[in-house]
Amino acid sequence: MRDGKLRERLGRGETVVGSIVSTASPDVAEAMALVGFDFLWIEAEHAPLGFTEVQTVIQAVGGRAPCLVRIPENAEVWFKKALDTGCDGLVVPQIRTADDARRAVRCAYYPPLGERSVGITRAQGYGATFLEYVESINDRLLLVLQVEHKTAVEHVEEIVRVPGIGAILIGPFDLSGSLGLLGRTTHPEVESRIETVRVACQTADVPLGIFAVDAPTAHRYIDRGFRLIALASDLTFLQRGAGEALRLVRGEKEGT
Repeated sequence: MRDGKLRERLGRGETVVGSIVSTASPDVAEAMALVGFDFLWIEAEHAPLGFTEVQTVIQAVGGRAPCLVRIPENAEVWFKKALDTGCDGLVVPQIRTADDARRAVRCAYYPPLGERSVGITRAQGYGATFLEYVESINDRLLLVLQVEHKTAVEHVEEIVRVPGIGAILIGPFDLSGSLGLLGRTTHPEVESRIETVRVACQTADVPLGIFAVDAPTAHRYIDRGFRLIALASDLTFLQRGAGEALRLVRGEKEGT
């Protein structure tokens, strides 16, 4: 999957479902890749992963699934560090204006589309595949921008018109927090903003994604046209699975 097929699939209107890898364990990353997710989201914003660990996780995945890295913030240094690990795409948090979106595009792509600087690292085969990489990555890279604040919703029609965006992804929890409704992701005010983003992306023909805590939530968004689904995380699945098994062994009902 290291040939840009994730971006192509989204462009064809297909639904892709991935999950978040938030631990530095190569074994966990490899196990998540073996599940069959369409992509894995390597979490470098909120999880305590450094970029050596991000690269190790990507190496453990071994091309079994495209790897997107969520960088800590929309700043050039993080783009360079993430992209040079050889990831297949980026998730950029807290995009609030079209200028923010244009900054992300500049940092993510090589000229002429952007201004990404050149490194000789894993992404370029440590030099062995340099020309192949720099000539193809602009066409393969999936750049996902996060709309997760009420200010971003106000500017979303301008944001989605910025060339180079691969997808928009809503962060429902941060969005709810910006509205003074932290965690109440199904509140009518939050749903209204989500619908505004959905319509803007549909009008601009930009693929739309969202984080979903569980399968029923994912289905609800897919039915509304969301095509990039980030489903829970490695630790969420671990905790849920372990908790459910323990309840079954003890003969307890859920919630007791």
